[in-house]
Amino acid sequence: MFLSGIGRRKCRDVVAISKRFKHKESVRIGCSSGFWGDTPTAVPQLLYGGKVEYIVADYLSEVTMSLLVAARSKNPQLGFTPDFLESIAPHLKEIKRQGIRIVTNGGGINPKACVEMLQSLAKKQGVEFQIATVTGDDLMPKREELMSAQVKEMFSGKAFPSSVNSMNAYYGAGPIVKALEMGAEIVVTGRSTDSALALAPAMHELGWSPEQFDQMAAGSLAGHLIECGCQCTGGNFTDWTKVPDFDKLGFPIAEVRQDGSMLITKAPGTGGILSVGSVGEQLLYEVGDPAAYVLPDVIADFSNVQMKETEGGVEVWGAKGRAPTPTYKISATYLDGFKATCVVNFCGGDSAAKGRVMAESILKRTRRIFSKLNIPDFDSVHVQMLGAEESFGPDHSKHTREAVLWFAVQHKDKKALQIWAKEIAACGTGGTPGITAVVGGRPKPSPCLKLFSFLHPKSQMDATVTLDSGASETYKAPEFEASEEKTSDENVSHDQTLLTGDHTYRLEDLAYMRSGDKGNSCNVGVIARHPAFLPYIRSALSQQNVGHHFRHMIQDGGKVHRYEVPGIHGLNFVLESSLGGGGIASIRPDPLGKAFGQILGELKLENLPSKEQMINAAT
Repeated sequence: MFLSGIGRRKCRDVVAISKRFKHKESVRIGCSSGFWGDTPTAVPQLLYGGKVEYIVADYLSEVTMSLLVAARSKNPQLGFTPDFLESIAPHLKEIKRQGIRIVTNGGGINPKACVEMLQSLAKKQGVEFQIATVTGDDLMPKREELMSAQVKEMFSGKAFPSSVNSMNAYYGAGPIVKALEMGAEIVVTGRSTDSALALAPAMHELGWSPEQFDQMAAGSLAGHLIECGCQCTGGNFTDWTKVPDFDKLGFPIAEVRQDGSMLITKAPGTGGILSVGSVGEQLLYEVGDPAAYVLPDVIADFSNVQMKETEGGVEVWGAKGRAPTPTYKISATYLDGFKATCVVNFCGGDSAAKGRVMAESILKRTRRIFSKLNIPDFDSVHVQMLGAEESFGPDHSKHTREAVLWFAVQHKDKKALQIWAKEIAACGTGGTPGITAVVGGRPKPSPCLKLFSFLHPKSQMDATVTLDSGASETYKAPEFEASEEKTSDENVSHDQTLLTGDHTYRLEDLAYMRSGDKGNSCNVGVIARHPAFLPYIRSALSQQNVGHHFRHMIQDGGKVHRYEVPGIHGLNFVLESSLGGGGIASIRPDPLGKAFGQILGELKLENLPSKEQMINAAT
């Protein structure tokens, strides 16, 4: 969430931490899922080799919430992620035997139904669990009230849409901590911040209280590093050729200590890699200002986090925090017409040109039909030839003997997209040579869902924690005194004379990169492979240069922000309005900005000294 801090209010109502047991010096938390669709093999891996005390599983995103809404509208017993149950059901007896506790947001928009199904599965296997349900994040019952209040979108200022179909708050760790204190062995929540799934066990086991802001930041960092599963153990790693055994990547484990330091590790014998590069990339994944990362439990400062490779994994320390804001972020989704995508393979000389000619011919025919039927033009059209390097901008080669047409359109009227889809097949006999297949056949329109984010007072969104035994308690978010707002200076001056030379490097030769989405913005984290390289990287990667490199992606005057991350010798960039509407609304082939890091990695840095000269000059 790209927000500035609001701050420190005097703590008047904090989660009570039980004194019935001695708090531990450390706790081992493994993550078995980074998204809805992750491999179920993670659970046995952690169970039989991880020596974990907790398994946390993250499933939710904005698009997932919308899909779950659609599922529940057809069947009131649906609305949760079935993958959660499928992944743990075969292992319930072993989970019980080892005394491992489970925390997940797989309850989606119907955590009660998820728990009922889980209870049934456990009963069939002859085991019993104390299961807690966390509810209260759903704001749909207040839709009319919010519409009357003229709530505005927090980034664009747009008015509250009338077609909202989901609306959920990002709860923090507090409700989960309460569930654990009530004796829950399994906690199933609705929408909650990914990092809270790990922060809550750390708070419970280590005795941390909500006003210990540095510890809240440290626990949130642990959750952030492991929440995407294998992304910190080699998945999506810049140096992917050095990652062994992708078929059995090790899922991450955070061993969090009392002082907030942690070891990021994995089960022995698993594939993947643990390095400052792989873990550091994940640190900056989907982060805006690293010095002001706003979460429900804390405003975290990750800018001076440090890492060190050890025999057991990667040691991480240095997170700082300050009081959280008095509001929850609410993610709502709403229907805005329909979209459809056509994917066609072309082969032979000038394949990219063939694809573009066919796309243009289909558009012309369709628009003539629209004109006769008084149908408005498309709301949006995206034509891109995959294989022609168009993702890298207008200056790159477009000549290829094999290319794939990505042809996507958006329209308010479903009928308009059906007309467009019927015109595609004609290219098979009335088009250019070399058309081999339309992937998936005739495109079918699907609802175009868009994201609407806003803030809502925590004081108006209490959570309810209910055990399957019937016990129920209310969680009220604590309040804190306001603190001084702190954000990174985007225009730090570095008066340093740099060496020059006759070497040219790609950015990837000097740095690790990873990119991710935040709504319609994309962030790109850049970490120097050696501290001595950072001044040269910083000099080359000004906001202006990065903006120019992505000029074909950025729309509507979107700005580029640059943040310093000195702890890991890095920089973090945020590119506004760069994803064509963002994950659930975009009709681009990369709606989540996953390739932006790779695109930036191809940027050439010229007239540099050799790597050895850079290092020698810095020592």
